Amino acid sequence: MPVNRRHVLAGAAALPLATGLLGTAAAPASAAPARPDGEFLVGVGIADVTGPAAENGMMGYSMPQQQTAGIHLRTRARAYVIADGTRRIAFVTAELGALFQSVHQGVLRKLAARFGDLYTERNVLLNATHTHSACGGDSHYAAYDLSILGFQEQVYDAVVDGIVAAITQAHADLAPGSISLGRTELTDASANRSRTAFELNPKADKDHFPLSIDPAVTVLRFRRGGADVGAITWFATHGTSMSNGNHLISSDNKGYAAYTWEHDHAGVRYLDGAPGFVAAFAQTNSGDMTPNLNLKPGTPDTEFENTRRIGELQFRAAKRAFDAASEVVAGGVDHRMCYVDMSDVAVDAKYTPNGRPQRTCTAAIGVSMLAGSTEDGPGLPLPEGVKNPFIDWLGGIDAPIPRALADAQAPKVIAVPFGAMKPYPWAPEVLPLQIVRIGQLHLVAGPAEYTIVAGLRIRRTVAAELGVPLENVLVQGYANAYSQYVATPEEYDSQQYEGASTLFGRYTLPAYQQEFAKLAAAMKAGRTVPRGPVPRDLRGKLVNFQPGVVFDSAPALKNFGDVLTEAKPSYRRGEQVSVTFVTGHPKNDLRHGSTFLEVQRFEGGKWTRHADDGDWATKYHWARKLVAESQATVTWDIPANTPIGKYRVVHYGNWKNGWNGHLTAFSGTSRAFVVS
Repeated sequence: MPVNRRHVLAGAAALPLATGLLGTAAAPASAAPARPDGEFLVGVGIADVTGPAAENGMMGYSMPQQQTAGIHLRTRARAYVIADGTRRIAFVTAELGALFQSVHQGVLRKLAARFGDLYTERNVLLNATHTHSACGGDSHYAAYDLSILGFQEQVYDAVVDGIVAAITQAHADLAPGSISLGRTELTDASANRSRTAFELNPKADKDHFPLSIDPAVTVLRFRRGGADVGAITWFATHGTSMSNGNHLISSDNKGYAAYTWEHDHAGVRYLDGAPGFVAAFAQTNSGDMTPNLNLKPGTPDTEFENTRRIGELQFRAAKRAFDAASEVVAGGVDHRMCYVDMSDVAVDAKYTPNGRPQRTCTAAIGVSMLAGSTEDGPGLPLPEGVKNPFIDWLGGIDAPIPRALADAQAPKVIAVPFGAMKPYPWAPEVLPLQIVRIGQLHLVAGPAEYTIVAGLRIRRTVAAELGVPLENVLVQGYANAYSQYVATPEEYDSQQYEGASTLFGRYTLPAYQQEFAKLAAAMKAGRTVPRGPVPRDLRGKLVNFQPGVVFDSAPALKNFGDVLTEAKPSYRRGEQVSVTFVTGHPKNDLRHGSTFLEVQRFEGGKWTRHADDGDWATKYHWARKLVAESQATVTWDIPANTPIGKYRVVHYGNWKNGWNGHLTAFSGTSRAFVVS
């Protein structure tokens, strides 16, 4: 089928491409004796996964001009290890745009090197919050690296190492504890951005969501020795409170919720070693759920307040459910996992809307996807002739569309046949499917963004197979890999953004229902399941066209760390402190487990850290000046509850010598000022 898409897809790399276990494992030799029902070993951990704070593309909106230029909130991975004496699971929520299969593979390799077969693909569940303001470039599949100009090894290493560090910390933190379950509803932190598609679903599905949103908030509360040590909260809303014009790394609304709980209510200081309380805010079926309640994307004037407000609502709902969590979690843990080639699934008639057998097909995106989700961040209409070196290296985008594929994807009008691209597909098709049980709560972990009705149908299928209440089954989206959206067949027909982004055709959702039903049946019967096909290992197959740091230079008569714009002598609460320094490129050192800035307070005869670049009230802005000169501007919006006293701002960085490549650390300090 000859289709010339060059005009439609000029510079497609810049257009939005994502707005976006084998059976029961044997108990390890070192496993403790089975614990009494309702008693677990629990451990929590947290680690930094923040990527380069300058000149790295962000993952989510796929806008090539959205490159990092500082930090508002560092992104973190939060880990929970739960053991019942026979089996264990590791659950990680990372503040990322997506949890790519490359990261899943990398984490498992490092866990195997450190722990042997204790933590494997069978019992490790990795997922992302789907913030659109984290670094991208850590996928091994081209579709998700196009706007970032290739694979960014620095991002990949930061994410993999951070997740492994969080799990390692949680493993070391294991101790006897208990888990309880709480629930509530939240109706003013999400809106349905695809009502046209939603309304095509059958009445029974729509009646389950009378407000056209999924309001469910589910919380696990972890306690040890009479003290709370952690919480996991599931709620469906997109990580798009920050707009596609933002250039500061941010964990978005779920990151604000986690920060508020940990920092403001549990007193956690991220740079002070192991925290006393870890609060993860995980996604579920949020494919058509937006936090932009007016169905318009944020602006520089509104996005920070939108992030704070939606995050605050999630925190307060989670805390209500947490405080009222009286349902004891009991029955131990279990897990099933397998790989499925989602591009070639024969779907039984019992799962299809028309009651006839169907089949999935080779992955492709639809033309209507290129507009983006206009409620969260519209696409970029680039003119003819815009070039992308990564696209050229891959051989272009005008792959032929066979008539059979066009028919199989109908009514989708195919823009790019991801699965047919050479030398290998641009998106994964062999995908991990997993069910993890924590007591009576079952997590159906899928590698996609599921709409609320798609999630509902999967939950109903799994709950029926297991014979458990529907509320005890959750869809854990963005898990273990990423393959865009899953809409219902009825939603698919309207070819809104979500349907056009459903890769494997109209029967993608029925295929997921069928394959998850198999895992659920095996879990109920205590059977193992085949591992399935082996996913590709694409290490070394991609390139990077994003320029790196050649050298850093300071302005004439200036040194690195010198203050260019000084603080005022005094400020009142509610005012903003702003100090600008001569700096080096942030890629020289990501400062994991550290900070690019400190607001220090003078107390007890010495300067102590009061805030850093992981705090909501601070912002670290980076800007290039001339060829190799750069500036760092640190701002601090002084909170209303700030203690009166003497403060100063300190900036930390590294500069690169262009002659020998040597990196040298430096710091700069503002004048002292009084807050009153």
